[in-house]
Amino acid sequence: MAQVIQPISPAAVDELAALRLELADTSTVELAEELPRMDLAEQALRFRLLPKDRALAVFEELDTVHQQELIDGLKTEFVRELLDSMEADDRAKLFDEMPAKVATRFQSQLSAADRRTTAQLLGYEPESAGRIMTPDYVSLRASMTAAAAIERIRHLRERPRHLDVLPVTDGHRKLLGTVTLADLVSADPDTPVHELIADEHYQVSTDTDQEEAARLIQEANLNALSVVDHEERLVGLITWDDAMEILEAEDTEDATLAGAAEPLERPYLSAGVFMLARKRAVWLLVLAVSASLTVTVLNYYETYLANVTVLAVFISLLTGTGGNSGSQASVTIIRAMAVGEVRFSDAFRITWRESRVGFLLGSMLAIVGGPVVGFVYGWDIGLIIAVTLLVICTWSTFVGSLLPLLAKKVGIDPALVSAPMVSTLCDATGLLIYFSVAALILGPALTG
Repeated sequence: MAQVIQPISPAAVDELAALRLELADTSTVELAEELPRMDLAEQALRFRLLPKDRALAVFEELDTVHQQELIDGLKTEFVRELLDSMEADDRAKLFDEMPAKVATRFQSQLSAADRRTTAQLLGYEPESAGRIMTPDYVSLRASMTAAAAIERIRHLRERPRHLDVLPVTDGHRKLLGTVTLADLVSADPDTPVHELIADEHYQVSTDTDQEEAARLIQEANLNALSVVDHEERLVGLITWDDAMEILEAEDTEDATLAGAAEPLERPYLSAGVFMLARKRAVWLLVLAVSASLTVTVLNYYETYLANVTVLAVFISLLTGTGGNSGSQASVTIIRAMAVGEVRFSDAFRITWRESRVGFLLGSMLAIVGGPVVGFVYGWDIGLIIAVTLLVICTWSTFVGSLLPLLAKKVGIDPALVSAPMVSTLCDATGLLIYFSVAALILGPALTG
């Protein structure tokens, strides 16, 4: 018996028409932000109502996690068309995040050329320049004239999205430099392309770290960066929009590590409660164990506290001050390292500078806090607090500036030893400084 297809009601037709108008009035970025907040069926409905080019633009704005979720709600044929339309580097990034079996299934459905370029990108090391570059570019021969180059671009069967920077190669695909489209168009038609090559030329190899490549694009104000293999042959471009995504991801990772947690590697609302707890648990345990140093120090100086109980009043003040000043120094140095302003060879200059900063801060706090404490609790206690603040601030800024540099030198992410770790270390050493100063000033009164 033939299946009876139910006609769509006029009300439903009107609702779809209204939804299309709503989608047309919503920007691509807004759609990419709102779609993940909807249930899967509603996401799929809205996405299928978008024109093909608009749907692709929205899809590429989504995080890979949300891309995978949306794919689950779409029909296979629609997904195939979507993947075929994606840029090779974006497609490789999506496949890289998918379960292996799912990625293999979708990859087998691509055209031979798309399958080859995707496999090429996935063959490079993770977090390398080769992994994030796009192999879709237009290169020019150095011997071409400007007119011939423009004619080549005009007659391309498939025109890449990024044409503002055009690599120039010799007859063996070796990179000679780049030409901007603006210079090419404004040049005399008979001008050889090699005369239009930019004076400053930047390039990276396929195994260059992706953050290093992205930083170069940012610092040199490049629209695109050429990527070459070990024989200096051009293999791809890294575009500025991909570089900004890399830098955003790296900054997010550093901020998470600075807060003593592991990076989520997915949008916050897509992470479950157990995942959030797991990402924080390890470092919370590490910091709890390291905080036992503070307990050990307090236990060792128990006699001091028993004989001069007023010393206990200022423990949290002093440890907090030391931890905060050390954290300020570490965060400042980590950021300066991230943007390439300082390196390990600058260690002496950095620690000497930060120690002086700590001395000035400690002097300020000593001048303000010492007299106040002395007036209330006695001038000997006021002197102890003033001297301790001066020494703790100097020491903590020294430690906070040195630890990230040492971590980078031995191959550890400096963010791992940032605020929480520095704060914990400064707490324990700050107590040692406090009780040592108290012993010098109070003498026999502390030991009974």
